[in-house]
Amino acid sequence: MASVVEICNRALDKLGEAPIVSLADDIKASRACARAYAPVRDAVLRDHPWNCAIHRTALAAEADAPAWGYARRFPLPVDCLRVLDVEQEGPRWIVEGRAVLTDAAPPLRIRYVRRLTDSTLFDPLLAEALAARLAVELCEALTQSNTKRQMLLEDYAEIVTRARSADGQEGVPAALAESPWVLARR
Repeated sequence: MASVVEICNRALDKLGEAPIVSLADDIKASRACARAYAPVRDAVLRDHPWNCAIHRTALAAEADAPAWGYARRFPLPVDCLRVLDVEQEGPRWIVEGRAVLTDAAPPLRIRYVRRLTDSTLFDPLLAEALAARLAVELCEALTQSNTKRQMLLEDYAEIVTRARSADGQEGVPAALAESPWVLARR
């Protein structure tokens, strides 16, 4: 699987720049990659529920309830970038700040996109999407080309579309429940 430097070099290739040996090198491309990599990685992980970054956990409720609107507050894990599902029947839920607010009883089981820092665990399409998005971020600093930046944004969107298709084929889709409104019409 791809290392961080390999992902950065793939981004630099897209920009027509020379490869780097390390993020610690004292050259413009290395410094730009070192600054941009972590925030771009987190944004790309949040953009799409990559199967390799999905995690499940059970949350304990805080002792203090929210001021109004919900009965309980469940702090999110430190590595949570995006909540995908809350396993419960009935009660509504919402993410506010770094917590899930709901009336559901603890423990609250959630499925979420986690901050995946080990690049060797990345799906190949995630590594490719990260390189494309990183190239977008580095484009202004390294090439000053808005045309190239727009082309790279389109490349990123196309990769995420392919990833959605691939990820969607790795499991059985959840059955859609019919709404009470539809059932009442029968």
